[in-house]
Amino acid sequence: MFKDSISNEELIEMPLRSFEGKIIVVDSINKAVKAARELSRHKVIGFDTETKPSFKKGVTNKVALLQLSTRNTAYLFRINQIGLPREIVAILADKDILKPGVAIRDDIKGLQELVNFKPSGFVELQDEAKDMGIQNFSLKKLTAIACGFRISKGQQLSNWEAAELTEAQQLYAATDAWAALVIFEHFSTNGYDHREG
Repeated sequence: MFKDSISNEELIEMPLRSFEGKIIVVDSINKAVKAARELSRHKVIGFDTETKPSFKKGVTNKVALLQLSTRNTAYLFRINQIGLPREIVAILADKDILKPGVAIRDDIKGLQELVNFKPSGFVELQDEAKDMGIQNFSLKKLTAIACGFRISKGQQLSNWEAAELTEAQQLYAATDAWAALVIFEHFSTNGYDHREG
């Protein structure tokens, strides 16, 4: 079983890992259609979004990036540039494709502000962690507890609406979605029965 919590000191001692597969930036509808076709072949896809941070009180930005990751390929959808194509919405609404993520309620809400859809197949890893007695719920700490390595959160507050995403941003975004997938797999191999959220 997993430890129920992890200290910041323990976290620092862990090896740092990031996504090592192929990262595809999806910045056109054509690329989105191709990506959706590939993603729809998978049963489980790691899920996350990024939003440009707002440093003004009461101002929130729209979701800028949607990340969907398999074990080997992470797709970064520049939805501030291309919107949310219906092929991708179909994946988000597909109950047969599980989409684990951490603190996903606001992510989904943000996507629904762009296109009204009924989300299905999402798995909130924080709920699963809670059920297993784990007391740390951030993606960083859940990754450490479930997978035994840490991930960097250094790009979190960068500009996700930039004309071009830097390599560091791409790697960060891909790693977040991939980490959700890996946590899900570790929970599964420990006999956790995933209920759809």
